[in-house]
Amino acid sequence: MHGTKLILANQRNSHKMKKFKFPTAQTILIIIAGLVTLLTWIVPAGEYDSLSYDADSNSFERSSSQGTTSLPASQETLESLQIKIPLEKFTNGDIYKPISIPDTFKNLESKPQGFAAFVKSPVRGIIEAADIIFLVLIIGGLIGIMNTTGAFDAGISWLGRALNGREYLLIILVTTLIAAGGTTFGLAEETMAFFPILIPVFLAAKYDEMVGLACIFLGSAIGSMCSTINPFSVIIASDAAGINWTTGLTGRIIMLLTCLIITIIYILRYAKRVKNDPTKSLIYEEKKNLKHDFKSHDESLKLTTRLKLIILIFSMSFVVMIVGVSILDWWFVEMTATFLVGAVLIGFVGRIKETVFVDAFSKGAAELLSVAFIIGIARGVSVIMDDGLISDTMLYYASSMTEGMNKGIFTNALLFIYGGLSFFIPSSSGMAVLTMPIMSPLADTVDIGREVIVNCYQYGMGLFYLFNPTGLILASLAIIKVGYDKWLKFVTPLAIILTLVTMVFLTISVYL
Repeated sequence: MHGTKLILANQRNSHKMKKFKFPTAQTILIIIAGLVTLLTWIVPAGEYDSLSYDADSNSFERSSSQGTTSLPASQETLESLQIKIPLEKFTNGDIYKPISIPDTFKNLESKPQGFAAFVKSPVRGIIEAADIIFLVLIIGGLIGIMNTTGAFDAGISWLGRALNGREYLLIILVTTLIAAGGTTFGLAEETMAFFPILIPVFLAAKYDEMVGLACIFLGSAIGSMCSTINPFSVIIASDAAGINWTTGLTGRIIMLLTCLIITIIYILRYAKRVKNDPTKSLIYEEKKNLKHDFKSHDESLKLTTRLKLIILIFSMSFVVMIVGVSILDWWFVEMTATFLVGAVLIGFVGRIKETVFVDAFSKGAAELLSVAFIIGIARGVSVIMDDGLISDTMLYYASSMTEGMNKGIFTNALLFIYGGLSFFIPSSSGMAVLTMPIMSPLADTVDIGREVIVNCYQYGMGLFYLFNPTGLILASLAIIKVGYDKWLKFVTPLAIILTLVTMVFLTISVYL
């Protein structure tokens, strides 16, 4: 009798465990926002003075809790503030955000954020992230128009036939090209456009959604982590550290190639396992009872001249976007307008009626509405930290922790410090201008080059970016409807490998 009760109890517990479902991305971010709100009650408020350049008056503005003062825009002013950055970096626009002034941190009156601030944070985050949110929605509309024309179906059908037996080339090509975009101009948010396009291609190649996600997201992550000429990370960070961005370039190229090869091999191994046996997919149980979130494609479809022209217009939208961002200093408004024009042109070429166009565009945008909300909620976490004045406090404590360390230990400690800071400051350019004036002088005290600090900043942010919930991973997962827990299971072994490789590389670099 006792044994029977024990068996029944175990069955009930097993049933409860099976019913447990990992929270959605939105819920995870709301929980994080709540925890950060609590942090504002625990972490002391503090702030560094900041310095910004006013081109209209050709002067510096020093901002502090006491107010703003105007200073002459001269090298002498920078030297008096212990800022070892050439004046022209400010005047030519390389440094366009306020930078922190060393040795100016001061504790301020605590500003704990209450329940009202917590509730309003998602709304304020959505407002602040309106630029990227509208980009995502317009891309969704463009995808809706493309689906209406049938060009996707025909294009994927052709690609499936062309790659028959060589599908692994798709993994190598996509990962490498996106990594090239990441390392040169910081391709990150823009990858949101690639998921609805490329995931069906990977499914047609008999892979799962995780393979497509890995190629796109990890390609961008590795490229950005090992940036070589990316103006939004390595160049602005080097400028803020007072060194030329080419210093340490060779090492970053070696790291880029090493990490990219490791990542591609990792994805290929998983992809081969899934292709040989679909039940080996990490998301097999999650997807087997559901219809695919992406349309299945008729492999007999032919590419007509009109469909080829539509695909050309669609592809050129991305080419124009990439050229605009990398050469013409475009940002979200221009990128969004490019995709909107592309959608209209496709509508004309595809002879889509006006009412059908509006309906397809609206439905396509609605498909990515949940992604837009995730982006806004994530931005809301930063809003709480800024209002609670704890971001600079975290930076102050982080810089204090490394004082007096051996240079090998210092370098690896800084790697993890930057990883931790990126949870609170996920923006690469924001992290650079806030931290480099504070962190880069620490290199002089332990007898290493300042380029090592720039590398720690890049690698630390890049490694944590692989699973940082305040970054883009939750929004990316929402597009393909895969749980965060499944992604963690997939990416954790790779993250450990890349971390060990990075630590070895950094340690060797400071002793050579």
